[in-house]
Amino acid sequence: MTDARPAVPHAPRRPQERTHHGDTVVDAYDWLRDKEDPATIAYLEAENAWAEDTTAHLADLREQLFTEIKDRTLETDMSVPLRHDRWWYYTRTVEGSQYSIRCRAPLAGPDDWEPPAVAPGTVPAGEEVLLDANAEAEGHDFFSLGAFSISDDGDLLAWSADTAGDERYTIRIRRLSTGEELADTITDTAPGATWSADGRYLFYVTVDDAWRPHRVWRHEVGGDAEDVLVFEEPDERFFVGVGRSSSERFLVIAVGSKVTSEVRLLDAQDPTGEFAVVWPRREGVDYSVEHVVAGGRDHLAILHNDGAVNFELAIAPLEDPTATRVLVPGSDEVRLEAVDAFARHLVLSYRRDATTRLALMPIDGDAIGEPRELDFDAELFTCGLGGNAEWDPRYLRIGYTSYVEPATIWDLDPATGERILRRRAPVLGDFDPADYEQHRAWVRADDGALVPLSIVCRRGTPRDGSAPGLIYGYGSYEISLDPDFSISRLSLLDRGFVYAVAHVRGGGEMGRRWYDDGKQLAKRNTFTDFIACARHLVAEGWTSADRLVAEGGSAGGLLMGAVANLAPDAFAGIFADVPFVDPLTSILDPSLPLTVIEWDEWGDPLHDPDVYAYMKGYAPYENVTDQQYPRILAATSLNDTRVLYVEPAKWVARLREVTGAEREVLLRTEMSAGHGGVSGRYAAWRQRAWELAWIIDTAGVTDAKPRNS
Repeated sequence: MTDARPAVPHAPRRPQERTHHGDTVVDAYDWLRDKEDPATIAYLEAENAWAEDTTAHLADLREQLFTEIKDRTLETDMSVPLRHDRWWYYTRTVEGSQYSIRCRAPLAGPDDWEPPAVAPGTVPAGEEVLLDANAEAEGHDFFSLGAFSISDDGDLLAWSADTAGDERYTIRIRRLSTGEELADTITDTAPGATWSADGRYLFYVTVDDAWRPHRVWRHEVGGDAEDVLVFEEPDERFFVGVGRSSSERFLVIAVGSKVTSEVRLLDAQDPTGEFAVVWPRREGVDYSVEHVVAGGRDHLAILHNDGAVNFELAIAPLEDPTATRVLVPGSDEVRLEAVDAFARHLVLSYRRDATTRLALMPIDGDAIGEPRELDFDAELFTCGLGGNAEWDPRYLRIGYTSYVEPATIWDLDPATGERILRRRAPVLGDFDPADYEQHRAWVRADDGALVPLSIVCRRGTPRDGSAPGLIYGYGSYEISLDPDFSISRLSLLDRGFVYAVAHVRGGGEMGRRWYDDGKQLAKRNTFTDFIACARHLVAEGWTSADRLVAEGGSAGGLLMGAVANLAPDAFAGIFADVPFVDPLTSILDPSLPLTVIEWDEWGDPLHDPDVYAYMKGYAPYENVTDQQYPRILAATSLNDTRVLYVEPAKWVARLREVTGAEREVLLRTEMSAGHGGVSGRYAAWRQRAWELAWIIDTAGVTDAKPRNS
């Protein structure tokens, strides 16, 4: 006898009504929100069984894909050591272990600026293991490291971990000189932690019932007194964080909503003092600060958008932050994104023509020089400042990658411009970047806007519509999808796939206005931009609609749900990862995690009937109709606190009810993970192999072997 095959899952209907602005909605599946209800778990497990049964024919392909990812990865590896004070800090991995090991090794002397280079499988002389995440994860199905902060004297390590996936961390403190774990334990915190200069106090953040970081606390190491509440943010639109300036001179409390921010500073040598506001918050003014020493005096570099939509860089004396002088004015063509300060330079990060850029600004006495842009001699790339933990470094570490080039790390000599190659991420096997090509197209959207579209494929891929395709999108929160290299993506490209990224409005690729034009009452631009990019790929012969799969996650999952309703004929399949597909229900309920802070992004449908009507017009769950949808795979995690599992669960239940879909619609739930999915690199590779196998099958690839096998 064999086990019976699972039946098609159908969630029971339990209608509930909600009424807003005179509009009554009957929701048959919101009861799935109660994960303590055995019926909820039974439904999720039934969907998991159905997904496994439906894709059982892909088992060999999944194993093959996992093996390809594993075989291309140097499993025993080490990061480029980062210099800080008397030590080189680095992480390393060991073949067979899920998690990384954090270590340090002593400098050879104060003039040692050459990171130790060791043969694969060996470790630097004098290594100290600071935290082995494999040991700490033992006995847990999920493990995520949060804080990893070392006191200024190098002897105390504050670290935190989440072992459920719900982003609630427990902080512990370890004395590195002895390996002793101190009695101090702090539960239910946000991920980070920051030391005072003397190492006596640890600052950390806790979250409210809606998972919003809202309080900063001061903990005295080894003390008996209750932790001191240093700052509390009552406005539910604002997140709170705490850290140190690059100079380590100041403790920094940063408060921010989606569009407004405020920064407070306190001398790190005076940890029990009062934090001082740099600029009092004003609605719509977003700014960040860096401590700068010029001409022997303390200044603040302030990157802000007050009167400059794409931000400008100003400098002001520490004692009067309002007495600003513009260093880099705002521009319609250039979006200034960050400034990092060092003893002798400012480093400016910005983007122009949808591409990231870096520039150095030398500090010479009182003078701060004009930005000098670094040249990378490529059309499509991502550059950025790497890890730099010294205030007055001999070298500045920078990073570079593209769709066809693995991540590269250089040390830049600011005085000469010389770049010293420290690492190019290894890709094992016969990988050669010259076998692949990348392109940038500009697609005209419905309203005439030109949307950047990045395209990558293996050289020789036909342009006759026969190639399978995968198009990825996000388009929210001013997040930019910059070129990146992916080992797992090679398994698609080597099977003839064209991979594309649609840089749609709502993202940040083209500046702040690009973001503004894809949020709130302009959100539909995000969806129509993506559809235009998909149709462009077909029109230009890169792929065809019956071979094109779309992918997006989180807010990008909302994009997937929306385009499934608006243009189902444009795609063979849609993979929606932890998708925000029931946004109206979520944004209407201020008691749900992270709802109120989202009103700046999506609008406030609870109090504004126009926003309510607009969101109801595009919300994927609300707009499921009896039409021919592409194949759909939705993935979620039971303990996700950002996009609750109930959203994709309801969406899939409604798709089944309205369309009668059976094997065309699948839901896969990780029962012990959070927003980022499973933890551990091998588990993550297996998860991605599962997804890629579905994508390959959905795109109609019958010969699932890579071209170079």
